[in-house]
Amino acid sequence: MDKRYDPKRIEAAWYDFWLKKGQFHGEAAQGGEPYCVVIPPPNVTGILHMGHALNNTLQDILVRWRKMQGRNVVWMPGTDHAGIATQNVVERALRKEGIHREQLGREAFVERVWQWREEYGGTIIRQLKRLGCACDWERERFTMDAGLSEAVQEAFVRLFDKGLIYRGNYIVNWCPRCHTALSDEESEHRELDGKLYYIRYPVENAGAGTTHIVVATTRPETLLGDVAVAINPRDERYRGLKGSRVRLPILGRELAVIEDDFVDPAFGTGIVKVTPAHDPNDFDMGRRHGLEPIDVMHGDGRMNDLAGPYAGLDRFECRKRILVDLTEAGLVEKIVDHKHAVGHCYRCHTVVEPRLCPQWFVRMKPLAAPAIEAVKDGRVAFVPSRWTKVYLDWMENIRDWCISRQIWWGHRIPVFTCEACGHEWAARGTPAACPKCGDAKLKQDEDVLDTWFSSWLWPFSTFGWPARNEDLKFYYPTHDLTTASEIIFFWVARMIMAGFEFMGDIPFRTVYIHGTVRDEQGRKMSKSLGNSIDPIGIIEEFSADSLRFSLMMIAATGQDVYLSNDKFEIGRNFGTKLWNAARFILMHAEKAGGERTECRADLATPDDAHIVARLRQAVDECTESLERYRFNDAARTLYEFVWGQFCDRYLESAKDALYGADDARRLHTLGVLREVFSAVLRLLHPMMPFITEELWHAMSYGADDESIMTAPWPTELTGLSGIVTDPAVVRYVEDKHELIRLGRSLKADYGIATTVETDYLFHPGSEDAAARVTADVASLKIALKAAKLDVATDARPTRGMASAVCALGTVAMRLEGVIDIDAERKRLLTQLAKIVADQENCNRKLANHEFVTRAPAGIVERQRASSREIEEKRRKLEHTLAALPQA
Repeated sequence: MDKRYDPKRIEAAWYDFWLKKGQFHGEAAQGGEPYCVVIPPPNVTGILHMGHALNNTLQDILVRWRKMQGRNVVWMPGTDHAGIATQNVVERALRKEGIHREQLGREAFVERVWQWREEYGGTIIRQLKRLGCACDWERERFTMDAGLSEAVQEAFVRLFDKGLIYRGNYIVNWCPRCHTALSDEESEHRELDGKLYYIRYPVENAGAGTTHIVVATTRPETLLGDVAVAINPRDERYRGLKGSRVRLPILGRELAVIEDDFVDPAFGTGIVKVTPAHDPNDFDMGRRHGLEPIDVMHGDGRMNDLAGPYAGLDRFECRKRILVDLTEAGLVEKIVDHKHAVGHCYRCHTVVEPRLCPQWFVRMKPLAAPAIEAVKDGRVAFVPSRWTKVYLDWMENIRDWCISRQIWWGHRIPVFTCEACGHEWAARGTPAACPKCGDAKLKQDEDVLDTWFSSWLWPFSTFGWPARNEDLKFYYPTHDLTTASEIIFFWVARMIMAGFEFMGDIPFRTVYIHGTVRDEQGRKMSKSLGNSIDPIGIIEEFSADSLRFSLMMIAATGQDVYLSNDKFEIGRNFGTKLWNAARFILMHAEKAGGERTECRADLATPDDAHIVARLRQAVDECTESLERYRFNDAARTLYEFVWGQFCDRYLESAKDALYGADDARRLHTLGVLREVFSAVLRLLHPMMPFITEELWHAMSYGADDESIMTAPWPTELTGLSGIVTDPAVVRYVEDKHELIRLGRSLKADYGIATTVETDYLFHPGSEDAAARVTADVASLKIALKAAKLDVATDARPTRGMASAVCALGTVAMRLEGVIDIDAERKRLLTQLAKIVADQENCNRKLANHEFVTRAPAGIVERQRASSREIEEKRRKLEHTLAALPQA
């Protein structure tokens, strides 16, 4: 083995090895117990960000672990065609060439998108491989693949024929930049500092000298589409407004006065303008009162001819101009600051415009009913469970899903209209003639489907649905879905609905919702803030294993993850510890000259029994943590076992046998080391696949052509089964390590280097402790770096010996001849004087009534904690001084 671990040398090589050996591929024909996970398909335009790294590491841990448990594993990979995002990318590239998509035409533009996808669309897949993802790449799918496109058509036609898909003229979220409708979930609302404009509307025939009413709005440009003003029927302030004529400012159009319970008397002036074509609530009000909508805006955000003198202006320029005109006419009463939520396109971040236009919708309530029950009765479980309520709240108040998009890249809506007889129907494939009249002049709907209409079919379309095949029967329903909270509604809920509608069953059993990756200040990582961390850069600097293990160490279940570059040193340092442990074992194995190592019960020491007991505990805890999706707990269990129990304790205690003259004991100890380290590598493999594969082969645990991936999860420690783990023995070793820690700290108290050999005396607290320590003196001397260690039941520490009490008894260290007593006394007295001064200052502050009563509670408590800490230091120094021989 090399002295240092070089991940760049081995990571790509081992990934190629796994691929060549087909380690990631599963088939139904192999039988066994299935375990299937579908990847949340990343956008084909995407690159790996830290959220992807976290999400896919979690999935990879699950699939590698389940494979080691003997399950028939498939992790289904693929990418999403990301309709709006991908079209935007290609349009930007075309603009650099001076070309607009309209110049190319639909067919040629779509061909250009396919070319872009072939050339650039595999970036994130290559990066997932760098991360070590054990996806079944032989099954890789793309949402625009022929098979998945067939599934989309099948799903659409079935829903259309059942009356669950319809076309309606409704208000939708419209992106003027992307020129398309968006679903409610694709309109991201952000709190913005805006204005509330109070505008006077002239009134005729209102009586009592009323010449105008005041209406408050955040979007003055939309008043051009007003068809009414509305009041609450119980608002006594405006009872006299009934029957009067209200005029629209600027255009002078007469507006109806309506009464509606929706109007909030406490908002603004209690009178609202009604603009059915430009506000969803107004649209609903308009329908209740039979009002005809007036659309004053083009799809690109420019005002149309119905906007009168403002036709042709951009919506925000129109806002400025109309405010100038209203002000000059004396119709602006006041303008006040107003913070409100404004929708933005989730792709290009343009302010969304509510727009009335014909769109295709899915009726969601019938689909939602079985999906609600599946979560309520536990067939689908959310982890952490708090997301169950979030899911149910949304599902029980679900609105119809707008599925049409006015772009060219995507699955074109399979609805056809006969130009001869006007018949409209949904069809699979491209029909040759009208099924009603037989005419061949057919027109297909121009829109494409929302990207999520393909990905909601992902758990079964990827296995060949609508065809019924062995893989689909075997692997569906899938098992675990790992994803982020922001797509619970986009994707998770819709997949559950689609599973029931098209497969008659749930699509997965558990939904694990991981936290959001944030910087150390708690901000969500983003390019605009400049606080994002590039996972590929981290892999280059630290290694993929370091990235993965560090993420697991700090990613508590369902909690947000707070990251900075230095956090990845956790994984790198741990990998180095693992590497050095392997080198240590191999070095001693080479000295054994190929002699057979085996664990012998008759030669087992208390340290052997202890490490085996702790290993069994680590296996149980790690397995349980993974079963409960507590990845952080599993990582911490392994970290503490490997670093603390195995490396810092057992390897140290093993040196007595490894460097000793007893060949049988040396070979036995090597056998224990190898067996324990074999289990360690298997436990760590799901989290750190590359280094564990490298060490598995370096240690010759398997054949050259075998992978650690096929090694069994170490539930059965057969090679160590002969070592009896008596609880009393295990407890003794824990107490022994406390004795060692205290013995070493005695050296530290007096500034003695750990390498300096000193004389120790141990006074046992019981006969059992005396017997066990006496039998273990050799290993204790090595651990303490002791020249001598006397176990004396009839002798206690005397003046001139530093001592400490532990569970086994009292350990003491002789000071004379080791340190300069006078110099040490002077040093300790100087320290004590400073501690006493610090304590007096601290206590003076706490005695100050004004400080205790007026300072923040947290500051006062910190001061009290500081006082307790200083008192402890003082007691320890006084004890240390008292042990020194008299001058």
